[in-house]
Amino acid sequence: MSFTVTGTALRTVREPLLSPFGFKGGALTELWQVVVRLETEDGRHAVGVGLQSVLWSDGAVFRALGEEAGNRAMRAMTEHALSLVKGRSFASPAAMIEALLPEVYAYGRTVTGRGDLRKTFALNALVALDHAAWQLTASEAGSEDLLCLAGGPAALSERQETLAKIPLITYHTDKAEIARLAAAGTALFKIKIGADPDGDGDRAKMLAWDKARLFEVHTLLKEYRTPLTKNGHIAYYLDANGRYDTPERLAELLTAAGEMGALERIVLLEEPFPEEERFDVSALPVRIAADESAHSREDVLERIALGYGAIALKPAAKTLSVTLSMLEAASAHGIPCFVADLTVPPQLVEFNKNVAARIAPLPEMLCGVLESNGAQNYRNWEAMML
Repeated sequence: MSFTVTGTALRTVREPLLSPFGFKGGALTELWQVVVRLETEDGRHAVGVGLQSVLWSDGAVFRALGEEAGNRAMRAMTEHALSLVKGRSFASPAAMIEALLPEVYAYGRTVTGRGDLRKTFALNALVALDHAAWQLTASEAGSEDLLCLAGGPAALSERQETLAKIPLITYHTDKAEIARLAAAGTALFKIKIGADPDGDGDRAKMLAWDKARLFEVHTLLKEYRTPLTKNGHIAYYLDANGRYDTPERLAELLTAAGEMGALERIVLLEEPFPEEERFDVSALPVRIAADESAHSREDVLERIALGYGAIALKPAAKTLSVTLSMLEAASAHGIPCFVADLTVPPQLVEFNKNVAARIAPLPEMLCGVLESNGAQNYRNWEAMML
C-alpha cells in the first residue's frame, strides 16, 4: 500500500506543565505538541500527532541549548523531514522512516551543533510524520485499526481486558500525591531516580538522594494491597534515565532496597547507564529494561545479549514503525515488553493503549500495563481532551 506525498503542513502547540517535571538531573516546564498533515496524489490526507521531549531524547542537548532552543531544534528537524517527503513515494510507513532517518539525523547534528546527537532525538522528531503515514495506509485499506494493518509480530495477538495505569513519581511529586494515587488503586508506580540534588553532578550525592527517596516512597506504599500483581503488593518501576555510572554503584542502591524491604517490589529498573556503556547486567538482582539505548531491532538484540530482561516500547517517541520491529526482536527471544509514556497528549494515550492491550503482561502482573502521566503534569489536560 504505497503512497506519494504531494502536500504537507506542520503546526506546533506549546503546552505548559503544572510544575517543573524533573528527571535526568533536569526539569521541563512545557512540552511542544506537533501536528503534521500529509496529502497524497489521489486526494487523501491524514493528520499525525507527536510530542517533543528534548530532555528525554537527549539530555546533553537540553543542557547545552536550554529548553526552548532544544525544542526549536527538534521542530526544525520535523520541518526538514517534511521537505524531504514532498513529491516522494514510499512503499510503507516503515520504508519511509528507514529512508528519512539517516537524513534527518544528519540534519539534527547540524542544527543542535552536536556530533554525538542521540538517534532517539531524530526518531522523536519523526513520530508525527510516521503517525500520519500510518493513517494514510489505514485510509487506503478502509480500516481504522493500524495494528491489524501492520501485521507485525505474533506478540500483538494478545487482547488485554484490563490495563494497569502507571503514574509517574518525579523528583518533585509530594507524599500526599503518592498516597492519593495508592488509595485510588494504583498497582505499579514509576519512580524517577538519578537526581542531581545540588546540580553539581556528584554521583555520591545522587546515590544518597535515591536511597532516601526510595525509602520515603516505600514507607508510604508498603502496606497497600492490589489485585493486579501476583504477590498482592504494589510494584515499583525505577527509571534512572542513564544517570548511574557503574554497576557497582547501582548495586549499592539495590542493596539498600533489599535492606528496606523494597527489592522484591521492583519489577523493572529502566536504563540505569548511559547509552554508550555496554555493561553486562545479568548479575543484578532485578529485571533491567532498555529504553533510550534501544532505537532499532539491532539495539534490542545487543541489549538482550548484555542481560537486559525487558524492553520499553515507545511508539509515541520512536515511531510505530521502529517499535514494531523492536517488539518482534524481543518477542523472538522471550523478552517481555511494556508501553512507556512520554507525557503524551490524550490522542496518543489512546494510541499507546492499543499497543499495550495487544502484548503479554509483565511476568509479575495479572494484567497489561500502560504508563500515562499527562493528567498529572499538563496544566490544560481537561481542555486537551476536548
